[in-house]
Amino acid sequence: MSLEDADALRVLRDAFRPDDPGGQLVHGFYDHWFALDVSVRDLFPPEMAAQRAAFGHAMHWVYGELVEQRAAEPVAFLAQLGRDHRKYGVLPTHYETLRRALYVTLRGHLREAWTDAVDAAAVSSLNLITGVMSGAADAEEGPAWWDGTVVEHQRVSRDLAVVRLRLDRPMDYHPGQYVNVHIPQCPRRWRYLSPAIPADPEAGVEFHIRQVPGGLVSTAIVNETRTGDRWRMSSPHGGLHIDREGGDILMVAGSTGLAPLRSLIMDLARYAENPRIHLFYGARYRCELYDLPTLWQVSSHNPWLSVSPVSEYNRDPEWAADYPDVTPPRGLHVHQTGLLPEVVTKYGGWGDRQILICGGPAMVRATKAALIAKGAPPERIQHDPLSR
Repeated sequence: MSLEDADALRVLRDAFRPDDPGGQLVHGFYDHWFALDVSVRDLFPPEMAAQRAAFGHAMHWVYGELVEQRAAEPVAFLAQLGRDHRKYGVLPTHYETLRRALYVTLRGHLREAWTDAVDAAAVSSLNLITGVMSGAADAEEGPAWWDGTVVEHQRVSRDLAVVRLRLDRPMDYHPGQYVNVHIPQCPRRWRYLSPAIPADPEAGVEFHIRQVPGGLVSTAIVNETRTGDRWRMSSPHGGLHIDREGGDILMVAGSTGLAPLRSLIMDLARYAENPRIHLFYGARYRCELYDLPTLWQVSSHNPWLSVSPVSEYNRDPEWAADYPDVTPPRGLHVHQTGLLPEVVTKYGGWGDRQILICGGPAMVRATKAALIAKGAPPERIQHDPLSR
């Protein structure tokens, strides 16, 4: 039975329950794995809280899908994970020690709940998990990572920066996707960033970064990145997209959430005819709408694009004088003041549009909820995973 035994799989799923006090199971697994294979520890950052939480969440989801006898999505997810983990330097032997450490930790954690049926399900499921990841990594012929050199770092506001790189070789990605990025100032700490331009055959790439309070990587990028720095990035992820035959489009961008939407817009500029796009572009202050001049240039040559600037506050702070003036020439929609969800839904539910939302998790959740409350079908709303 093993992978067909829903009751046994449910026991394994519940071992990774989100309310596990302090993540005892996952914490114990990593301790056991690092003791079993000391070479693994050097693959992870010094602080492990985020890594443990992400691993526990992923395992709970995978086992939940197996309980429901839905294997296709977990297998695809695990295969992508295996391909992506090549950038860390993961070796086939690491998957074997992972399997052994997880089996022993689960068995010790479940104790009296560990029956013969649970044992069989654990063996089969762990073989599946590590086998798919290892097999996908071994079969992948593309690069494990791309390296590139910072050629420009522009501080566009107090906590915003635009970084341009030249990769050693071109990266083929779809507009709207994101990549995992590693910078020299923060060893072994990877962060997801969205390219702000379509894939460039000349190997150029551009990122827009906002400094997150307490965020080591974003703070280092905004404050410490210099031309000549060497960055590394993984293969692209994400399915944010536009159907050119799927009707008109609403885009909602909060701060640097503009980047993937900007990439999609620039890609569409290759075509003479496109569906109409209305972009609401928001920030705290007018001065933080850093890309308005570029958006104005694109919209002035492409009548299918309309841009509505939105800021929470109507007046800029004094420090705005220290950074470039981002006021565009006349031609964009009238600037509006307020929170993005409120401004966007003031015009209705936009239920007849393809809807793409990008920005901070709180803004994305609030905007999505507000649009659904106004009648927008949830299945027409796209956004990146909020826990990536």
